[in-house]
Amino acid sequence: MKRLIETLAFWVALGLVWEFGVRLGGVRDYVLPPLSEVFSAGWAMRAQLLADTLTTAWEVFAGFVLALAGGLALGLLASLSGVARRTLLPFVTALQSMPKIALAPLLIVWFGYGFASKLAAAVLFSFFPVVVATIGGLAGVPRNLDEHFRALGASPAYTFWYLRLPAALPALMDGLKIAMPLAVIGAIVGEFIGSEQGLGHLIVFATSNAQTALSFAAIMMVTVLAMVFYGAVDLASRAVWWRGVTV
Repeated sequence: MKRLIETLAFWVALGLVWEFGVRLGGVRDYVLPPLSEVFSAGWAMRAQLLADTLTTAWEVFAGFVLALAGGLALGLLASLSGVARRTLLPFVTALQSMPKIALAPLLIVWFGYGFASKLAAAVLFSFFPVVVATIGGLAGVPRNLDEHFRALGASPAYTFWYLRLPAALPALMDGLKIAMPLAVIGAIVGEFIGSEQGLGHLIVFATSNAQTALSFAAIMMVTVLAMVFYGAVDLASRAVWWRGVTV
């Protein structure tokens, strides 16, 4: 309860500084509107804001799930095969090193203005942390435990399910915590480049029409969306049985 009160007090204080700092500082509304005007603009456009939030949320969720599945598969393959690790991992690293914002227009060319291009952007942004976390987690099994399983005659499949996978889960969950906000960024970038709906499209629309308050309302919804998804991943990591187990 104390932590909740402290958190709420911080956000309330920040909101008050924003509200009265802007008003007393004489900042023009088109530069930085007061917080009350942001809430007012968001409430006036609540139906559109909710619809766009749901659209972006679906893009983020689907992209994150695909990145998780693909990242796990590639990470497992790289951990089990030296050839795959030497060939695929450098390619993934090179892809991660690319400025992905530069690839966003190509995603529109390849997949169009619909859902597919936003899905591809979300996957592209969040894929790499899952791969790295999977490889690092599987490689971090204590040597003495691995040797112990071999001494007992455990099969590779048994060793994987009862030693390597549980040992890798903490690192994997940390990787997912990094990947989730990146999936949100990817979806928003895809909507910036070309979209007819979603919070990214709403931000571009509001900014181009000098509706700064509405733009800030959409940005706040993006932030809330990212925090909700991150909180869900963090809650899942706390709920898994292995958290209190030392492998």
